[in-house]
Amino acid sequence: MIKRNGENERVKRRYLIYLKDAKGRDEASIDAAASAVERFEEYVKRRDFRNFHIEQARGFKAHLLAATNTRNGKPLSASTVHGTLAALKAFFVWLADQTGYASRIKYADAEYFNGPDNVSRIATARRFKSCPTLAQVRAMIEAWGDETEIGKRNRALVAFTILSGARDRAIISFRLKHIDIERGLIAQDSREVRTKRAKTFTTWFFPVGEEKGFGPDDPLFPKTKVATGDDLAFRAVSLDRAPWANANPVREIFREACARAGTPYFNPHLFRNTLVQVAYDRKLNAEAFKAWSQNLGHESCLTTFSSYGQIPPARQAEIIRGLTPVTEGSNNLIEPALLRQLADVLERGK
Repeated sequence: MIKRNGENERVKRRYLIYLKDAKGRDEASIDAAASAVERFEEYVKRRDFRNFHIEQARGFKAHLLAATNTRNGKPLSASTVHGTLAALKAFFVWLADQTGYASRIKYADAEYFNGPDNVSRIATARRFKSCPTLAQVRAMIEAWGDETEIGKRNRALVAFTILSGARDRAIISFRLKHIDIERGLIAQDSREVRTKRAKTFTTWFFPVGEEKGFGPDDPLFPKTKVATGDDLAFRAVSLDRAPWANANPVREIFREACARAGTPYFNPHLFRNTLVQVAYDRKLNAEAFKAWSQNLGHESCLTTFSSYGQIPPARQAEIIRGLTPVTEGSNNLIEPALLRQLADVLERGK
């Protein structure tokens, strides 16, 4: 194993501190940046970053494009390649401003970490994500019985997700005090709730569940209490008063609900897509859609449209086919005679 370079380690530490304290990046983003730099450093055999040359960037890029996933042996995904190169470009742009590096690394050198256009387009393309219909959501809710506390919690968890549109990381951090039953709202206060980018906003929804004597600081959805049975095996017995540490149990509950309901697996985040499809179905006006968007925690309706509002292909076809055709005498882009010729060609090709 090649010994680590002390100077590299020090400058990497400074960069990660910069990402956290100056740029405000979250832990996941910082870990991704550290992983990308580590990958490049391994490729150049721990050579000092001050000896960087554009040929190293070119060689690493070719290496990355030819690399395979160690788990399945397939080529690295376009998103992995794109994300790794983007993180390295950002690192070397920063490095070009640092004492001891500025005279050796130019901003233009970082441009050699730009990925091929086709890889970037594949990585950043927005694809339609199939989301559950309201009928499928109801099936997931009904899939849980309500005979036990755990079943009631799981049932309420699925219902709460579609009623609030909250992300799973936020859901596990909600406390009973964040729910205002009388006004029918939930306060997503970033001081206590794990909202995305620490945004604070209010979501209105229908009330769900009962308090069962819990206090305002108890979790809205407590984790499962596990105890040993007569056979000394661990088993779920009731609900604990502690919250989940992460959102993995929430996703497992959704996975089991889908299996019980006989639907494909829909993760909790896809319920946000469902809510936007419901907004389309209701044909909301501009003001109503803005309110709907704010209820999802979006500052701009463009975020709602671009991130969650892609039209399903079948509905897209239905809309296009339902548009009024251009009539004779108007500025036709394709003349009727040409359309007939095209139809003849297609018919002969069958």
